[in-house]
Amino acid sequence: MKLSFRKRKGKAVSVFLTYFDARRGWKRSSNPLEILTHIVEKLRPTSLKETVSLSEIITLFIERPEIKNEFRRYLRKLVGYKNFESIISDAGILQDTDFIYEVKKRIGAKFLPYQPPKDTLQYVFNQVFYSETDPIWLSQLSETEVETLFEILDFATIYDSVEINTPLFEIFQALRLLSQRASGRALETNVIKMVPEYANLENPFTTFEYQLSKIEKLIFIGSASHSVSSRNEVYQDLMRLLDNCFAFVDKAFENSAKYGISLRVNQDLLRIRQQLQRIQTILPILVVDESVDKKRNTIKLFQQLITLNCKKNNVRKLIDESTQLISYEITQHTAKTGEHYITHSKKEYFQMLKAAVGGGFIVGILCIVKLLFSKVLTSDFGYAFLYSLNYSLGFIIIYILGFTLATKQPAMTAASLVKALEEGTLNTTDVSGDKHQAFAVLFARLFRSQFIAFVGNVFTAFPVTLLGVWLIDLVFHVNIAETKWTKLITDLSPVDSLAIFHAAIAGIFLFLSGIISGSIANRDKFYEVYYRIQEHPWLKLRLGKRFTKQLSKRYEKNWAAIVSNFWFGIFLGSTASIGIFLGLNLDIRHITFASGNLALALHGAHYSIALEPLLWGIFGIGIIGLVNFLVSFSLSLGLAFRSRNTPIKELNPIFVSIKNHFKNKPLSFFFPVEK
Repeated sequence: MKLSFRKRKGKAVSVFLTYFDARRGWKRSSNPLEILTHIVEKLRPTSLKETVSLSEIITLFIERPEIKNEFRRYLRKLVGYKNFESIISDAGILQDTDFIYEVKKRIGAKFLPYQPPKDTLQYVFNQVFYSETDPIWLSQLSETEVETLFEILDFATIYDSVEINTPLFEIFQALRLLSQRASGRALETNVIKMVPEYANLENPFTTFEYQLSKIEKLIFIGSASHSVSSRNEVYQDLMRLLDNCFAFVDKAFENSAKYGISLRVNQDLLRIRQQLQRIQTILPILVVDESVDKKRNTIKLFQQLITLNCKKNNVRKLIDESTQLISYEITQHTAKTGEHYITHSKKEYFQMLKAAVGGGFIVGILCIVKLLFSKVLTSDFGYAFLYSLNYSLGFIIIYILGFTLATKQPAMTAASLVKALEEGTLNTTDVSGDKHQAFAVLFARLFRSQFIAFVGNVFTAFPVTLLGVWLIDLVFHVNIAETKWTKLITDLSPVDSLAIFHAAIAGIFLFLSGIISGSIANRDKFYEVYYRIQEHPWLKLRLGKRFTKQLSKRYEKNWAAIVSNFWFGIFLGSTASIGIFLGLNLDIRHITFASGNLALALHGAHYSIALEPLLWGIFGIGIIGLVNFLVSFSLSLGLAFRSRNTPIKELNPIFVSIKNHFKNKPLSFFFPVEK
């Protein structure tokens, strides 16, 4: 019994009945493309959990062949012989080595999409399959239904012709373009520099281009079926050469650990890899081993084209791919630095205390200098300059003298922990082989290292600041903190001020300073700055080879950290002034400086502060230190996890192991009690 389609609930069917019956409404439409858009809109599910079926449309075409024939004519006129080469060669592939420009371009395209010429297939896809979820529900369609619909509509396969503007012609246009672009980029100086192993070898990209031209001739001239078998020797050689091209890119990325890498070269390599991946996706379309492959490959091609076009403006993927290797190289440097901040033995533990005492001594002086600078009559910009100068010089002196600032450690040590977890080679006494338990042991060592550094900083900065301000009062008969003590003590209180928020800001800056350090080290490695200094002819002539070599080594060892400390000082010194300019309550709270400020407040109040604000101030120092640590450590840990592709699911067993280790050996988190 025939069904009455006008009474059926199928939404897409109603569109077919309206435009493709005997009245041929599609021919009278002012914009025929809108009809296809309307059909897809009716098919598109409101939720991806819904199953989309083509059974009603198939049944309609079987029972009403005139509608099928009209729809077939409509599609042939709408999409027949339309150019789609740019979808394969360009969609979703980096078009510029400028990362920021590429991100801005893709974000802009999200809101105002680029519209290609109307005579291209990409224009049709842009209008019809405009939702990012379209590839998902289309891929979930029943293969049997799709193939049945293909047969009912008697669609031609892509192998029927190789004339200009036919699908095979467009495919090879795109493949040639991708191959030439990848080859040209791979031969650039900065890319070749990353793979010196290929210096005396034939470049796989040029050989691939030649082999691709042989395949093209074979399909266009040497094969009546316009296809190749998967067993064809020319095709197999082409795939082997493609693997060699991938190996070239992989080796370049691998060598970044040796030679460093710039963001521009990273983007170049990513672009080459994306072009190779696109070629790898399209080449199997040329293979026909059985007659049914022609139909399936044709369907697969158009599904791939829709997917590529829908995902061409994917910003998240761009950011993930572009920043992962750079972040890896940055955290690789911080991991190496961080290893020096994790104490293992009692000797190292007390050496850390000694270094922290030295850091606290310098900070005590910095607290007094900052208070003196606050009495200078200048603009907010002037205060930002003076405070930044004070902080930056102080932090650089701390570093050069081999002292330590407790809060600088988390940003470095987080990467060390993740690196150790990744390698599974932690230096622990645990013999269970459980890497999470070993991680907990290493975390305990990190925590106690941080704890003793806090102790050394805080318990030194306080008396040094107190002694300094007392000596100034004794010699010059001026209590420099007398007018400031109320604000100094209030700023420490987590209940009377935004101390916690301001401590979090300092934690972010601590994280950023670690990023800067790793970035500078990676950049200098890529540009061979150390080697350039070592072999500088003028320096060798004037200073001697030995001294120049020593200078190079000192630069390699210290420069990244000096720049990092310089910028950390600017961040801390300018935040309050920026807050004033923006009308926001912005400032920083750092545990060691908080300890010095408490000493200033005490002397400024002539040691007569009420018990409640004093207790809140002491408690606030601890809270500020905790927030400094948690924020900088969490951000650094997240970056380290991401840069090494360590799954987030690793966190749960890590937390469990740390908790169990604390229950069993709580003192190991504070003192070197391990045997």
